[in-house]
Amino acid sequence: MTSPPRARASDAASASPYERALGERISELHPRTQRYFRTIPDGYVGVGTGVFTTAGSRHRWLWPLFRLAETAGVAFAGWETDVPFRIENRTVDGCAVAVREFELAGRRWIMPDIVMLTPGGVLRNAIGVGRSVVTTFDCDVRDEALVLSIRRVGLRIGRLRLAAPAFLRPRIGLIERWDEDRQRHHVDMTIDAPILGRVYEYRGYFEYAVERETR
Repeated sequence: MTSPPRARASDAASASPYERALGERISELHPRTQRYFRTIPDGYVGVGTGVFTTAGSRHRWLWPLFRLAETAGVAFAGWETDVPFRIENRTVDGCAVAVREFELAGRRWIMPDIVMLTPGGVLRNAIGVGRSVVTTFDCDVRDEALVLSIRRVGLRIGRLRLAAPAFLRPRIGLIERWDEDRQRHHVDMTIDAPILGRVYEYRGYFEYAVERETR
């Protein structure tokens, strides 16, 4: 398969936000993980397909709240294993635009999000159909894996912006790495709430390739 062209130095302003945030440190990632977070050229799309071994929330009493989040494309209600999924990644005007499709029991659920680098050098992620949940986070490289950790979480309701106070702020973490044994990418995302502990997660393995757009 022909490799897609690399972004030119003159295209730096429209490069992947992860690539700009990490700078030279992106070379510390495993080469296969680098490919996932680097700029995707115009006319190409990054396609990942795999299976989440576990996904959702184990707390049934929280599912009514997650049903609201599911409608908004932020998180789904339920707890499932062996969930097939697909992700499409694009770099658009310096933003990482992703659409994830979860094949849940009896339904397909879609989670869109967009990641941008702020002028202050902080990564900002707007999640959901109406980009109703906004997080800011730091990214780091550890043992060739990309590690994301949350700074702030807020809600966007029309023109209203609500930020969670520090004592209520969930801890959200995401680790993306290359698994040498399975020869696949591995993703591990967790949300831990104060007092409640682990309230939502998904983790699994997938294959990934950057392909020319066909539509």
